[in-house]
Parts: sequence; C-alpha cells; structure tokens
Amino acid sequence: MLVSLLVSLVACGGGPAADRARAEVQGLLDRRSAALLHHDATAWARTGTRTGYTGLSAVPLTAWSYRLTALHRTGATATADAELRYRVTGYDKVPVTAGRTLALSRTADGRWYVNSDRPAARSGQQLWDQGRITAVHGRHSLVLGVGTSTALLRAFAGLADRAVPAVTGAWGTDWARRVVVLVPRSLEDMAGLLGSPASSYRGIAAVTTGEAGGSGRTPADRVIVNPEAYAVLGPAGKQVVLTHETTHVATRARTTAATPLWLSEGYADWIGYLGTGRTPAEAAPELWRAVQDGSLPSALPADKDFGFTGDATELARAYEGGWLACRMIAAHWGADRLDRFYRAVGARPQRAGAVEDALRTVLGTDLTAFTARWRDYLRTQLG
Repeated sequence: MLVSLLVSLVACGGGPAADRARAEVQGLLDRRSAALLHHDATAWARTGTRTGYTGLSAVPLTAWSYRLTALHRTGATATADAELRYRVTGYDKVPVTAGRTLALSRTADGRWYVNSDRPAARSGQQLWDQGRITAVHGRHSLVLGVGTSTALLRAFAGLADRAVPAVTGAWGTDWARRVVVLVPRSLEDMAGLLGSPASSYRGIAAVTTGEAGGSGRTPADRVIVNPEAYAVLGPAGKQVVLTHETTHVATRARTTAATPLWLSEGYADWIGYLGTGRTPAEAAPELWRAVQDGSLPSALPADKDFGFTGDATELARAYEGGWLACRMIAAHWGADRLDRFYRAVGARPQRAGAVEDALRTVLGTDLTAFTARWRDYLRTQLG
C-alpha cells in the first residue's frame, strides 16, 4: 500500500511521468520547428494545427526553435509555456525571443498534438498571429505585411531603401545597414504587436522596438507602422518618419539608459529632416507657436514629455525641442561633434552625469550654458 502511494506521488509530481511528458512535448516542438525550417507542410501538419505555417510561409527564417519552460497537464490535454527563438535570414544577428502558450491534446495512440500557439500572457503578438504575411524584399529592407497590398508594401520598401543610405551617410557604417518594417492591418493590430492599448499609439505614424530582449543593444529591431496615421502623411512626411525610425535601428547599440530622449529622438529627427529643406518653423510648428506666444521653454525636454498617452501638443514640442537641440549642435559645433556627443552620452553606465560629462568633454560647455544657447537658438530660429 505504501509502495503504491509513493508511485502515485511520483507520477503526479515532478517524477518520471512528468519528465516523460515534458520530453515528449519538447520533441513535438522540435519536430514542428524542423518542419517549418525545411518548408515541409506535411511534417508540420503531423504536429498540429496548420495555421502558423500558412501565416509564416513567406518569411525567410534561418532559425526557429521552442524551449519548453512549463507543462500543465490535465489528462489527455495540456498547456505548454515556451520561449520561441527565431532569426530572420539576413537581418537578425541574434534570435528574437517571444513567450508563447500552446494548447495540446494527446491522441489515442499516445502522440501529442498542437491545437493552438498564441502569445503568452503579457507578451505582444507576432505578425503571423494576425494572418498570412506578405513579404517584399528591398535593396536594404524587408517589409512584412498582413492584410496589405503588395503595392503598398513595395512603397514602404522604397522609403526604407532611401532611409538606410541617408542614415549611414550621417551616422556611419557601424550598424547592419538594413531594416525590417512591419505593416499590420490597423492601429489595433499595431498595438497588438506592441502589447499595449491602441490609444497609446493613435496619431503615432511608426515606432521602433528592439524585440530580442529589449536591452537597447539588440540588432533585432523592428520598425512597426501605424497604417492609419501613416496614410495621412504626404510623401516628404512619410520619408522623414521612415528615416527617423531607421536612425533608431542604426543607433540602438549606442543608445542606453544614459541617453535622454531629447537626444535620441532629436538626433533621429535631425537625420530625418536632413536635405528636406524644411525650415524650423515648418518642422516645429508647436514650438513656433509657443515662442510667438512668449512661452519659451525654460529647460530641455524631460523623458516624461515624450509619453504617447499625454497631451499631443506637449509631445510635439518635446520632439521639436530635441530636434532643434541637435540641429543647434550640428550648426555650431559641427555634425561630427554631434555624432561624438551622442556616442559619448550612451557610453556612460548610467544617466546621472552622462550629458554633463559629454557636454564638457566633447562640446566644451556645461548644461547651464548649453540650455541658454538652446533657448537663444529657439528665439532666433522661431521668433
């Protein structure tokens, strides 16, 4: 009696039965991954639902694997928690990681089967979760879309292909010099990819996110488009936005917790507006109105001023103020010094003192004098 009780406890806990089930499920996920990488639709179908394969068939993949992290079994069904790791061929130097939850069932002959594969709790969707992906390859870009015409995706590839050389010309060659652009069907789908409410991105044309761990040093960045906000922009505005976001991809390795948003966003806008001929009043209309009204900012924009959920006018002024600060550095000290300043700030281990130290060592000034010069620059450029 005691022996049978002990056997029962081992089977229900973390003993041989549980270990065997985990090994079986991990083997299933390994076979599923191999089928996808080898473009074997039949082998994929033998492991479970075909939905993911259909959505992913156009995406060039170098790597795809699951690591089972937990298995919750109830009889012939189970829920598996897994870490998905994948790399897009030619674009990702390290794997993109994503939490996934898989619903499983066990057939009468003892084989496990994947019924569904969805984002884990608190994880954003992947583009294939939203439907079948269409891929367009540019010279320097890969554009992936769902529910979007091939013609529109080609237009995005053209914008990205112009953005990459423009960014390289200003920033240099120490980055991948290629970009992945995701074009979802709607604002709500964009928010789904980011794991945030749609209201956070209404009116925001695009964002860049480092998907492989979010460390700020990952090469696996994605430019994610809000198709609704993007559609209302003119040709020049569309190019500025794509060049701005591509700048974030290029500078990601040098952008750290020490980098204030006025510098990272301002620098991206500085490259975005290069060569457009836009005047400060045209590119910074909200700050222009503030200066005309006698409401000159007293300090450089704070990080909190860049929140998407705040006042739209304040957000615009924050971006414009950062752009004009970088424009001023390039005009007074030179574009090379602006580049060195950006890199020097990001090289610091923490925010405290990072800007002040770089101002002193690269630009030969201090924060008080720099802020005063910036305010004078706003007056002369926008007054």
